[in-house]
Amino acid sequence: MRTVRRTTLAFAIAAGLVGLLATGHQAMAQKAAAKAQKKIESTDTAQRLKWFEQHQAMRESSPFKDVKWRFIGPFDLGGRCTDVEVPKDSRTVFYVAAATGGLWKTANAGTTWEPIFDDMPSLSFGDIAISESDPNIVWVGTGEANIFRASTAGIGVYKSTDAGKTWSHMGLEATYTIGRILIHPTNPDIVYVASTGHEWTTNPDRGLYKTADGGKTWQKILYVNERVGVIDVVMDPQNPDTLIASSWNRIRRRWSDPVPGGEDGLHKTTDGGKTWKLLTNGLPDTALTGRTGLALCASKPQVVYAFVDNHTPGREARAGELDSYGRPRQRGITGAEIYRSDDQGESWRKANPATEYFERFGGTYGWVFGQIRVDPSDENTVYIMGLGLAKSTDGGKTFTNLYWEGLHGDHHGLWIDPNDSTHLINVNDGGANVSYDGGKTWRDFHKGIPSVQFYNVSLDNSTPFWAYGSVQDQGSYRGQIPLLRGGAGAQTGRRGMAAMQPKWETAPGGEGTLHAIDPTDPNTVYSSSFYGRLERAELKDGRWTATRIFPKPAEGEAEHRGQWLAGLALSPHNPQVVYHGFQYVYRSMNRGDSWDRISPDLTYNNPAQQGKWPYAIPFATITAIDESPFKFGLLYAGTDDGRVWVTRNGGENWTEVTAGLPFNKHVWKIVASKYDAATAYVTLVGRHDDDFNPYIFKSTDYGKTWVSIAANIPGGPVNVVREDPKKAGILYAGTDTGVYVTLDGGKSWNVLGVGLPTNYVWDIAIHPRDNALVIATNGRGMWIIDDIAPVQDALK
Repeated sequence: MRTVRRTTLAFAIAAGLVGLLATGHQAMAQKAAAKAQKKIESTDTAQRLKWFEQHQAMRESSPFKDVKWRFIGPFDLGGRCTDVEVPKDSRTVFYVAAATGGLWKTANAGTTWEPIFDDMPSLSFGDIAISESDPNIVWVGTGEANIFRASTAGIGVYKSTDAGKTWSHMGLEATYTIGRILIHPTNPDIVYVASTGHEWTTNPDRGLYKTADGGKTWQKILYVNERVGVIDVVMDPQNPDTLIASSWNRIRRRWSDPVPGGEDGLHKTTDGGKTWKLLTNGLPDTALTGRTGLALCASKPQVVYAFVDNHTPGREARAGELDSYGRPRQRGITGAEIYRSDDQGESWRKANPATEYFERFGGTYGWVFGQIRVDPSDENTVYIMGLGLAKSTDGGKTFTNLYWEGLHGDHHGLWIDPNDSTHLINVNDGGANVSYDGGKTWRDFHKGIPSVQFYNVSLDNSTPFWAYGSVQDQGSYRGQIPLLRGGAGAQTGRRGMAAMQPKWETAPGGEGTLHAIDPTDPNTVYSSSFYGRLERAELKDGRWTATRIFPKPAEGEAEHRGQWLAGLALSPHNPQVVYHGFQYVYRSMNRGDSWDRISPDLTYNNPAQQGKWPYAIPFATITAIDESPFKFGLLYAGTDDGRVWVTRNGGENWTEVTAGLPFNKHVWKIVASKYDAATAYVTLVGRHDDDFNPYIFKSTDYGKTWVSIAANIPGGPVNVVREDPKKAGILYAGTDTGVYVTLDGGKSWNVLGVGLPTNYVWDIAIHPRDNALVIATNGRGMWIIDDIAPVQDALK
């Protein structure tokens, strides 16, 4: 029977007094200092563009251009896509935008797909627009506007005049997120861009923009304030100067999803944006509404629909009811509401009934969705997108869920063929799907668009080894990786050799978890479901059996705070010893059957930075744990609010070693060196502050002092650092652009290898036996360098 212990009496007393004794005065001083420190936010966008130019130059001059990256999958899994568009009158050419996986095009109705934006500063997309008057003119807005926890900032808008062969940057780089782009139906020089602005910080570069000269100059024609952006806009195709735009007050916090705060609204212009009026007749009070999506019927432009995320309090939770993440549910919200106007927005009426179906259609996170479409030839056929995809044929009075095997959930876009309304293309968290019968049946494009969003990678000691990782909205997967030897990596590209394609399958763990695999028994895997709820899974007779083992709070204590990727590690001295992080570090000596709490709360635990239901996100948590291979009990821990600690005696005493590190940044990885007992590395990310500086530090005195080793890495975030398994001084770093390597301990860096698209490298694992390096990208799956000997051989 699993038990949870608070620790020995001696340690319990020590833990209770630790805030006043060995680390107490230091903790108090750190909190006082934290109040005085200024957090770095909002990197200059010109600097971001300059950094990418430097990355390109470093890639061209790298001494490791002969080292090849190879895509290893998954090959039959997709990832979150945000938009799909098709040129006028085409049934074979489709463009699909991925949230973090680039822009894809097919010329044969999806038989094959090609990435057409890989060598660009951002592979995150919010919207696509194709000119009706010239199908060669394509605009894309970088920066997903759905503001997930893992969304990444874009760098403005781009334009192609040759159907995606080449691209020109057309400005608006400070907007970071793009919700919608509209092109005038007869004059392609007139373009409107709706921007929601920075995800995490306030900024004035948000609102609705217009160009009348093809993007040479821009005018901000609708602006509310530095917190309120424009998420959607529709145009009357018969009178293109008439537009309705949806403004949205949304700033995401590290501890809270967007909270309704008023200043949302629908705005209408009839003169191309010179003047606007607010539309309110029949719509709910915006003090309790969030994102609102819009749809206008092309054949009857007086008919407009609004999809409102209404946070007016709803029903009370039933006894024992849980939310989507397994947390006890509290009072709900009204949820999804569909409003219809038959006079182009002058007045509105609610179309859908108030039922539990609509309450749960977007959960309590309707800000992720908000997309609605109306059949261009039938004003009563409407599609709404949330956790599911639903269709109404009676103007929104009733809806039917559309479901088919391979049609993933969490829907973000839909194209309806204006010449054949049964022809649909949908994009969702699983990729893209097409229907030719109005949504009754669907075909998926998972194999063609491998935009898989991994959070992590871990390798086991099987032969061949398995690579494990958690995938956004898909759970955890593992792939068995055959290696290419003798001209290693010579076969590049996303397809590779069919015979060398790894086998992928579902694995233990949820969509957001680290994996720790017993090095002596690859059939034992530790991972979490959600927010640190740790399980031990064991493979026997081809089946995984999972046991919940996470430590519970003591009686009378509040629930533990566990991060999306909660800190987790196995001891290098004994794989039965498990370390796990909530706001405390826990240690199990027996594979999780019982636990000792070996630390106090290592976070700032600022009450002002704790969200409220239903917007709360666990924050002030432990995100990184690593133990030195030189000594049992020499342990480092880092938190999402920027604190780093070390203990040299198994948790009896902890020393904060945050001094010298950037204030309040999310600690992503800590690595205790395998070459020197006093050396450790830490990477911190400022993504949640719209801060893209490279933060990678080294200490040679157990964290007493830290030195930046970012050197010439052009921009961040730096998500991960790993030591080479064979040679001291060689380090590998993964950033939101690619992979870098140093041969001199961080004094200078080079881009590693060729064949890897620009992407978000969130984790690196190196197999000590096979000398293979594997990366997990948050947008393009996993990639491998089959043998890093050429790098090691470069260090004489």
